[in-house]
Amino acid sequence: MKYQISLYFKLIGVQFRSQLQYRVSFLFELLGTGLITLLEYAALALVFSRFESLKGWTLGQVAFLYGLAELSFGIMDLLFSGFDPGTFGLRVRRGSFDQLLLRPINITIQVLGSEFALRRFGKIVIGLAIFISSLSLTTITLSIPKLILTVQIIFSQVLFFGGLFIIGATITFWTVESIEMVNIFTYGGSYMISHPMHIYPEPLRRFFTYIIPAIFLNYYPALYIFNLPDPFYFPEWSPFLAPITGLGMILFAFLFWQFGIRYYQSTGT
Repeated sequence: MKYQISLYFKLIGVQFRSQLQYRVSFLFELLGTGLITLLEYAALALVFSRFESLKGWTLGQVAFLYGLAELSFGIMDLLFSGFDPGTFGLRVRRGSFDQLLLRPINITIQVLGSEFALRRFGKIVIGLAIFISSLSLTTITLSIPKLILTVQIIFSQVLFFGGLFIIGATITFWTVESIEMVNIFTYGGSYMISHPMHIYPEPLRRFFTYIIPAIFLNYYPALYIFNLPDPFYFPEWSPFLAPITGLGMILFAFLFWQFGIRYYQSTGT
C-alpha cells in the first residue's frame, strides 16, 4: 500500500513538471477556468439583482450551494481526471489503455495518476471564494458541528462525482463512442445541486433523489445549516446522509471498475 501511494505521488509529480514547462499556457488555462466559473456565478447573481429570492432562498444561501458544488467538483476533476469518460474512452479506442495493462503496476493507480489537470485550481479557488462570500451574505455562524458537516459535504461530493467518473469510464469498455449521457449525471448533477432542489420539476427531483441520490449531497445539509424547514418531509437524519451517499457511490464504482477490467477485451489496435 505504501508503495502504491508513493508511486501515485511520483506520477502526479511528473504531471506537475510537464504542465509547468509551458507556464504562460498554464497561466492562461488557469485564468480561463476560473473566469468561466466566475462568469457563471455572476449571471446567477444578476438574476438576484432583479428577483430578491429563488423560491424563498436568498443569494447568500444559493451562493453557499454554488460555492460548495464548484469547489468539490473542481477537486474531484483534479483528482479523477484520468477517469474522465470522454478522454478515457478515447484512450480505450486508440488502444493506449492496453499499454497500461501491460505494466506491472496497479491499473487503478496508473489511471488516477495519468491526468492531473492543474488548471482545475482556477475552478477550486473561485468556488472557495464564492463559498466564503456566501457566509458574509447570510446570518449563519458555522459552529463546530456545522463546520464538520461542511467538510463532510465537500468530501462526499468529491467521492460521489469521482465514482460517477469511474462508472462512466468503465462503460466505455463496451461502447464505440464515449457516453455523452454520463455528462448528465456528472456535470449536470453538479449544476443541479448548486441550486435548491425544490425548484426542479418533481420527476427530475425524484430521479436525483431515488436513482442518483444527489439531493443528500448539498441540499439537505444546507437545510440543516440554515435551519430551514424540509419541504419534502424526509427523516430528521437526512442532512447527515452525504458521507454514506459519497462512500456508497465510490465503492460501487470501484467494484464496477474491477468487473470491467476482468472482462475487458482489447481493441486490437
